[in-house]
Amino acid sequence: MAEQKTNVMRILEQKKIPYTAHSYPHTEGEAVDGETVAALLGQDPRQVFKTLVTRGGRGGYFVFVIPVKAALDLKKAAKAAGEKSVEMLAVKDLLPLTGYVRGGCSPVGMKKAFPTFFDQTAKDCPTVMVSAGKIGWQIETAPDDLIGLVRGKLADLTME
Repeated sequence: MAEQKTNVMRILEQKKIPYTAHSYPHTEGEAVDGETVAALLGQDPRQVFKTLVTRGGRGGYFVFVIPVKAALDLKKAAKAAGEKSVEMLAVKDLLPLTGYVRGGCSPVGMKKAFPTFFDQTAKDCPTVMVSAGKIGWQIETAPDDLIGLVRGKLADLTME
């Protein structure tokens, strides 16, 4: 199968950030949960991250990148973002806001750059995987490169 180039891959290449592309089988239009993606790719789920988009109490948007098996703690997320509260963005609002569909949302290459926070466990991983911006594709790269690219910050974001 010929490798498809996603916008995320083009951005990484443009910024000279080394990455490895991984593809996994899926049914067209079907969002696969992150744990399944990790299993399909034979990856440690602690190194495979999902990208979640939230709306803050003051109306701004925030991106949180956490391990696929973890759940976002909205209180910790709000604290990291300097907001009183944050709520998950409705799935129907994801594509118009970010340019990505559920299951293919990447912290790289959104329509607009939003404040982005990575779970602090990312720094302990030799590499991390995130969506390549399309269902069926992931990119693997060094956490520091990825965090630096999106001007992300590390924070404690998940439920115990």
